[in-house]
Amino acid sequence: MTHVGATRFGRALPPGGTIGVCAPSGPYFNKSDVLRPTEWWESKGYRVKLTDGVWERDDYVAGDPKSRAEDLNALFADPSVDVIQVLWGGTGALQVLPLLDYELIAANPKAMIGYSDITNLHVAVRQEAGVATIHGPGLGSMGLPTRTAFTWDSALRALSDGAVGEVPRDPDDAYVRAIAPGRASAPIVGGNLFTLVHLIGTPWEPRFDGAILFFEEVDEPPYVIDVHLQQLRFAGKLDGVVGVVVGEMFNCDWREDRPETPRTRSLEDVLENHLGPLGVPVLYKLPLGHGKHLASIPLGVTATLDADARTLTIDQPGVVAASVGEGRN
Repeated sequence: MTHVGATRFGRALPPGGTIGVCAPSGPYFNKSDVLRPTEWWESKGYRVKLTDGVWERDDYVAGDPKSRAEDLNALFADPSVDVIQVLWGGTGALQVLPLLDYELIAANPKAMIGYSDITNLHVAVRQEAGVATIHGPGLGSMGLPTRTAFTWDSALRALSDGAVGEVPRDPDDAYVRAIAPGRASAPIVGGNLFTLVHLIGTPWEPRFDGAILFFEEVDEPPYVIDVHLQQLRFAGKLDGVVGVVVGEMFNCDWREDRPETPRTRSLEDVLENHLGPLGVPVLYKLPLGHGKHLASIPLGVTATLDADARTLTIDQPGVVAASVGEGRN
């Protein structure tokens, strides 16, 4: 059975809880990429449990696919781990999808946070196991100077209480645009556009019917975004959506230092051409992506997109509170 909306939820991260970390995609560059964010979590009173695979490097991936899948399976199975945070994205998560134990994951649901290449895992874990996940920063972003407290605090809140409420605007640029009007409430799904497109035709082909589709992108010029959206349209992936949230399209518009083509449409032109005619509300420019500020949101939960008010509100938490009397493992 393919789950569009999540049916299983991990427990909330308690004070002093444990964050399990694995590297299903790219490897670390400097050891401080792991040590600095670990110290950030510990300074907040939490514990970090690193898998051995976090220290593996095989060119642009963090070790062989089998080991990376085993690390993720182990974190879901480990009763001492409250939530899971990947090291970061990059590339390689697609390789682990056929090696994951989805029955084990379904039996041990946990909030897993990451973004970009981790979209592969967001789609597969929700569709195969029904588990809600969180689109937010990997471990490598926590405490990183190029990120901000906006990003870190949003991630902590999403893991601790499920991020219910209105998704905040970029603190440096509060402008949000409605590309098409209307209002819709439905499960919100999606992630990185490049990754969603490349899952088409695989056993983990993304399903958006009856959902609010969210996507973001980085360093792809307008003509490439045009191709990605055309692919989604021709594949019928936009036919059943009830709304679209376009997050941050970081470094995706034309600029003088990267003139790929002598003539180009603007990024907004491309979004208007493909998304405007769908007849559903479309909102653009919330801080959901690869920029300085990243808001964390759960995927697979009910959300309300109000393009007229230019808001996205998470109605259903992405984690559940521990049951009364539940002890720490």
